[in-house]
Amino acid sequence: MQHQVMGYDRSATMFSPDGHILQVEYAEKTVRLGTASIGIKCEDGIIIVSDKGEKDSLIISESADKIYEIDEHIMTSAAGILSDARLLVNHVRTNAQQHRVTYDSPVDVETIIREVSDIMQQYTQHPGIRPFGVSLLIGGVSEGKPKLYTSEITGNYYEYNAIAIGQNDDKIKEILRKEYRKDIKIDEAVKFALKIFKDVLGDKFDINRFNVGIIKTEDRKLKKLSIEQIKNLE
Repeated sequence: MQHQVMGYDRSATMFSPDGHILQVEYAEKTVRLGTASIGIKCEDGIIIVSDKGEKDSLIISESADKIYEIDEHIMTSAAGILSDARLLVNHVRTNAQQHRVTYDSPVDVETIIREVSDIMQQYTQHPGIRPFGVSLLIGGVSEGKPKLYTSEITGNYYEYNAIAIGQNDDKIKEILRKEYRKDIKIDEAVKFALKIFKDVLGDKFDINRFNVGIIKTEDRKLKKLSIEQIKNLE
């Protein structure tokens, strides 16, 4: 509260006396208010399972998808302010297309997460703008290997074997640390992620509120599973 009175939370460019950038920390809280996504690197590819949350029955389910294609071999999901995510995704999607046209080859997954992180970092250094209130989970296949990254509000990014963003991420990551195996296959990983969501959400779990995206190393093409396919794997 003292920091708020002193005005240290009014700008993303101002450090508080104890070394915090409060606008960045507020943005991180916004990310944790968003519904969760789990990414898992598998022996034969990569998966992302994303919770769309409880939706109004009037909303057409397909319009609320939370897994987005960046290129045919790269997908992403987000937690936080999804309109912020849309701006970032549109930017790197365009760059991925330009890379294909210019070099006649698919862009590397790390190039995409680096571009996202560079943009997010810039929004923590300029007055009059707010940090992005979103974290992206980006997965894909590069050079025949599955890759999984997340972006942070500060502009940092890390590569993971398995990770979660959004609500209950600490609980989910604790389960992943205990039970993740590097030899896990795609189908098993989808079941594993859904089981984690079932454990964390309890009575609120509903298979219809999930998106599942998979990319196999053999064909390097994003495939989004239908509700029927997800139910068969549950």
